[in-house]
Amino acid sequence: MRVDIWSDVVCPFCYIGKKRLEAAAEQLEINLELHWHSFQLDPNAEPLSQLSNAAYLAEKYNRTLDEVEAMQADIAQLAKAEGLEFNWENMKPGNTFNAHRIIHMAQSKGLGTAAQNAFFYSVLTEGLAIDSRETLEDIAARIGLNPVEVDDVLDSNEFAEFVEFDQDLANNQLKVTGVPFFVFNQRIALAGAQPQEVFVQVLEKALALPEQIETEDTASEDLDQQDPQN
Repeated sequence: MRVDIWSDVVCPFCYIGKKRLEAAAEQLEINLELHWHSFQLDPNAEPLSQLSNAAYLAEKYNRTLDEVEAMQADIAQLAKAEGLEFNWENMKPGNTFNAHRIIHMAQSKGLGTAAQNAFFYSVLTEGLAIDSRETLEDIAARIGLNPVEVDDVLDSNEFAEFVEFDQDLANNQLKVTGVPFFVFNQRIALAGAQPQEVFVQVLEKALALPEQIETEDTASEDLDQQDPQN
C-alpha cells in the first residue's frame, strides 16, 4: 500500500507516528510503500542556534522553560512506549531545509525511508545538529549515499524545488497545519501520531475503498498527478 507522509526530522511525533503506522501494517500483514514529503515546522529557524531545543521552544511558543521541559519529558515517555529513545535534553534546534534536500536525494535512489530513519535517530536520539554540514554528510554516508554526490547537492540548490513543492502542496492544497500527516493510497488522509488501532482502522478502510476520494481529518489529492518525483 502506498502511504505518502509529510514530516519534519526534528518532530518527535513524526518518529512516533511512523513507528505506530509500521506496527499497524505488521499487524495486518500489509507491505507499505512509503513516499516522504517535506514539511518544515520552522522554515525560518536560525542555523546552528546556540539555544537548547527546550529554550528555543519556550521562546517560540511563549512558554516557560519548565513547561516545555515537562512536555518534552512526556513526549519522551510516549516514544519509549513505542521502543524509541527521544533524548530531548540533548536535542539541538536548527533549520531542516538541507536535511529535506538530502532525503529527496536519497528517495530518488530508493533510500528515502533509510534516510528518514537515519535523520530521526541522529537528531532525536543522538542529539546531532541538524543543520551542521558534518551531520548531513555523516547521515548520508550511513545510508550509503555517494559522498561526492552529497557534496554536489549541498554546494548547489539541487532538490530545493522538491522541498518547496511539498510544502506548497501541504499548505495550500491539503491544508496541513502540523505533522505527521499521512495519505493512504492517495485517497484517505490522517493527521497526527494516532494510536496504533486508529492506523489499523484507516489501513483497513483504504484497502476496501472504492475509486473515490475520502478523507480523515482533512482533504487529499491525487498525488501522482502533482508530485514532481513521479
